[in-house]
Amino acid sequence: MSAGNGQAPVPGPGPQAPVPGPGLAGKRVLVTGGTRGIGRATALAFAASGARLVVAHRTAGEAARALAEELSASGAEHHLVRADVSTTEGAARLAEVCGARLEGLDVLVNNVGVDGHSKFADLDETEWHRLMDSNVTSAYLVTRATLDLLSEGASVVNVGASVALRGRAFGVHYSASKAALVGFGRALCKEVGTRGIRVNTVAPGVTETEPGGGLPPHLVERLAGMTALGRLGSPADVAGAVLYLAGDASRYVTGATITVDGGI
Repeated sequence: MSAGNGQAPVPGPGPQAPVPGPGLAGKRVLVTGGTRGIGRATALAFAASGARLVVAHRTAGEAARALAEELSASGAEHHLVRADVSTTEGAARLAEVCGARLEGLDVLVNNVGVDGHSKFADLDETEWHRLMDSNVTSAYLVTRATLDLLSEGASVVNVGASVALRGRAFGVHYSASKAALVGFGRALCKEVGTRGIRVNTVAPGVTETEPGGGLPPHLVERLAGMTALGRLGSPADVAGAVLYLAGDASRYVTGATITVDGGI
């Protein structure tokens, strides 16, 4: 379970289907970590909007196969790429594919991320670096590798977590890594703004990234009760915010962090 993009059953109704975004038809989009949870919902929402997609994933398996089938059924142009974007080599390979297949990018969604749970006194360096490499270094490497591919007026969206703004016990490394994305976006937008490129962060709360997985019912009820809307989030809820930041409706929004946590 993640306080940002982790796993927990959603108690009660919530939008689950991909919601198309206006003005995204034909846009060239890269989504990392795109075969599960928020990344998957985001990729499908872009596909429903008529975008052209490259979707990166780290491991082969049923999730990648299922997404490929759904994207094919949607009729969207898409390319799935297996790459470890926490490495320079993986990010470079992904950029090469985007250049060859799409000849540029209009939208980059840095969604790759992992969760962690450890008492700070027991938090070792290996676990610290695992989260930092996946949650922060990956965004740096992919954004740097694709920087020259980004078109004038492109949008970069980083998927962070609302715990970056409020903290979480037994998740110092997770909270710190997601907070780093806020600073990353706030600073980078000032360097690339002359090209019209916008950089923003979406900060989800507790989100059901896989149906039926995660928390015991009593904890689900307690967490849902802490939200203003009385339920936990769905991947489609977060994808809606990503598509807003990717489109023209947010053309004067940059360096911002949009919290998608139901008012927890």
